[in-house]
Amino acid sequence: MPAMIVMYFLNYLDRQNIASAKLANITGDLHLTDVQYQTCISLLFIGYILMQIPSNMIAGKTSYPAIYICCAMAAWGAVSACTAAVQNFAGLVIRKQMALRTAILFSGSMVGSAFGGLFAIGILTLDGHQGIAGWRWLFLVEGTVTVFVSLIFAFIMPNQLQGVKGFSKEEQAYLYWNFGNDQGQQDDKDELSVTKGIVFALKDPKLWLLLGILYCTYICAASLNFFPSVVSTLGYSRNKTLALTAPPSLLCVPVMLVNGTISDRKRKRFVYVMWPLVMCLISMIIAVSTLNVGARYFAMMLMPSSFYGSAIVTFSWITAAMSQPATKRASAIAIVNALANTPNVWTSYLYYAPPRYTLRSS
Repeated sequence: MPAMIVMYFLNYLDRQNIASAKLANITGDLHLTDVQYQTCISLLFIGYILMQIPSNMIAGKTSYPAIYICCAMAAWGAVSACTAAVQNFAGLVIRKQMALRTAILFSGSMVGSAFGGLFAIGILTLDGHQGIAGWRWLFLVEGTVTVFVSLIFAFIMPNQLQGVKGFSKEEQAYLYWNFGNDQGQQDDKDELSVTKGIVFALKDPKLWLLLGILYCTYICAASLNFFPSVVSTLGYSRNKTLALTAPPSLLCVPVMLVNGTISDRKRKRFVYVMWPLVMCLISMIIAVSTLNVGARYFAMMLMPSSFYGSAIVTFSWITAAMSQPATKRASAIAIVNALANTPNVWTSYLYYAPPRYTLRSS
């Protein structure tokens, strides 16, 4: 789990770069129009969406999923680092513990989002050093760190329950038994073919119901792709704006952990999916209805907590509701992840007419 948290941290740290880079004049240096910048955001998620299902299938079938994940992480870091050279536009747990564990995993992404802005403040001071623009340093430094860490994790991440490093044989045996006891059987990669796993997942109505909830949540959560730009409408300097992006993401961490813990203890999901979405509605109404700086920042403080406080419970619900066979579970997670992320493609074009961003908030 700690390794996965760090992976999520670095993933969101790198993803935050494109938003922070806008404040560092990436649009000016590359002569990008607003639509071209929005297209860059969309293209990121098109690749992300298209590769979800095949990637999960490969990870589910290979005997070395840890190595595969670390290779994917290294590739992501390398691409992120190479973005610095761009010159133009063409250029494992049981079901009753699942919500808390999902919250812990997602906390890595939120801490990454928070520190993305703070790290950007420091890295952007390199602006002009060696004749390289600050936003280029941002991609280069953080992408290189991701590649380096992925190489280390390739030797740490376990490929199966019995291979968790640092655990005794008794502890590994308990993990194996505990998982099988909860699911009613152990995972068997050969139980279903990849094709049948996808078909079984698509035929399950629970997948579509839970996907609908997550899809609507991600329409709202897409605002985080432009969060520094949204915060900049408060009228502060670049460094203050980047610093102000951190508290909303940090607040999200305890909200996710508390919501996930209570959901697990009560063994209920629906209530803990819905109340954060009510908070999301309130924050959007405030953001679009006033220009008061205090009120708008209060709304921004609520946004990440409301999106991800709900999403972590929904994700755990999906995993628990379609836990077996293993191939079906992997397919369901991939399908939901892919389709739920499609709002990140088209919502990029809703971010105009600041400071209210009326169409986006509506």
